[in-house]
Amino acid sequence: QETALYDRQIRVWGVDAQKRLSKAHVLVCGVNGTTIEFCKNIVLAGVGSLSLMDDHIVTEDDLNSNFLIPHDESVYGGKSRAEVCCESLKDFNPMVRVAVAKGDPSLIDGTFIDRFDIIVLSRASLKTKLFINDNCRKRSKHIAFYSVDCKDSCGEIFVDLQNHSYLQKKPGGEPEQQELKYPSLQRKLFLCPGRICPKKQLNCTTP
Repeated sequence: QETALYDRQIRVWGVDAQKRLSKAHVLVCGVNGTTIEFCKNIVLAGVGSLSLMDDHIVTEDDLNSNFLIPHDESVYGGKSRAEVCCESLKDFNPMVRVAVAKGDPSLIDGTFIDRFDIIVLSRASLKTKLFINDNCRKRSKHIAFYSVDCKDSCGEIFVDLQNHSYLQKKPGGEPEQQELKYPSLQRKLFLCPGRICPKKQLNCTTP
């Protein structure tokens, strides 16, 4: 059943990539117009599990930017963004576990972070971003960290995959192992405060 459901994307990125995706556990802190698109896509793709953390109660303003919230007050009234969006996402793919994680992102500890492979943060203070990114780097396993925000026509994204290895095939040669070393958010701010970190700061080396 699972193979039939994901047949089209397996043809694109292969069985191994689909298996890795199906074992990935993702936490999204901050449910808004930007992050819900990401949530929808990974649920449809068959991610292992998705947890939503956003205790803010749904308001009428959310209806204009969040397509996962029904325009029916009897459905969203008195509920948090995470609770309403969680129920909507379950309908997209019943095979994916979608849950609500109650709490404040600025207070989560390392034990909680260890439950996830990827953490996506939105609408958080710089202090919270630094706190969570630092905690991700302190764990024994690699936890990918994304910070994304969008307002009007402007947007920003920060990605920290720590060390990311991949194979690069050169014309006429054998594939070579490559490694991307990502800077932490703290280091990015030190190297180039107020602007995007230049590409040269992503140190690409061949072991």
